[in-house]
Amino acid sequence: MRGPDVVVVGSVNADLRIEVDMLPRPGETIHGGSPAWLSGGKGANQAVALARLGRSVALVGAVGSDQASVDLARQLAAEGVNVDRLAAVDGPAGQAVVFVDPSGENSIVVSPGANAAVDAELVGRAHAELAEAKVVLAQLEIPVDAVMAAASATRGTLVLNPAPAVPLPPELLRRVDVLVPNRGELAQLCGAEPPATVDEVATLARRLPCAAVVVTLGGDGALVVDGDTVRHLAPPAVTAVDTTGAGDCFCGALADALADGRPLVDAAAFAVRAAALSVTAAGAQAAMPTREQVLALPAPADRHVEDKMGVPK
Repeated sequence: MRGPDVVVVGSVNADLRIEVDMLPRPGETIHGGSPAWLSGGKGANQAVALARLGRSVALVGAVGSDQASVDLARQLAAEGVNVDRLAAVDGPAGQAVVFVDPSGENSIVVSPGANAAVDAELVGRAHAELAEAKVVLAQLEIPVDAVMAAASATRGTLVLNPAPAVPLPPELLRRVDVLVPNRGELAQLCGAEPPATVDEVATLARRLPCAAVVVTLGGDGALVVDGDTVRHLAPPAVTAVDTTGAGDCFCGALADALADGRPLVDAAAFAVRAAALSVTAAGAQAAMPTREQVLALPAPADRHVEDKMGVPK
């Protein structure tokens, strides 16, 4: 019996969401609304995004021994995510505090908890599933050695969302088929200032030794840099309520389309539509759309971007 199409290797968190009038500045205390506990974590969010789209998906990661961990695992299973490789370790689940302002922008602080226990040995237990998967999707809310182990086991397409950005060994980047950073993460990986224009984004993306880079641009959509192809995909117009989890929705939808064998630009266009829809509702996992909802949105505007700098990939 064939395993899941996509294996996600990543984090599981309990998110404390608080609405605020404005995001706090350093040293500032502000009043917030009523707190709400939600299921989160980049790995779990991306797995749920895939499951909502109808994709068979397994999650490799860890929860703790507290009640929050029991609830998180149960909710993932209820969404249709295979949790057979979700380990239970001593201690608390990962946790995140999420502040959301009226425009939908957010600020997040993450405490790893059980996610810190996701190491190469734990990932190695899922070697068969990783080797068989069409797509393996990972992020960086777990230790880098776990991501390296996942990369080593992958025989299909490896997608890495380098969030939160940390220094990465060149050998890992060279293994990545599709890297999915945002502007800030791209800048940190390249040791540069955040790019201000789409052309600057393309120039920075070409510095990385990955096969292809898809840079998420928030309300400006995404930029695909794949060999000689540079395409800017602008999102459909929506009213943002909460941007939490939009990047995770994008990554999940991208992996879903790649698992179908779609070309990278087409896969990114589908992901742009999914992410745009996700910001129209509150929460991360709660806002993940279904395939039917995504396909009902207009396709994103697509334009070629001239590489004026001529920087070799």
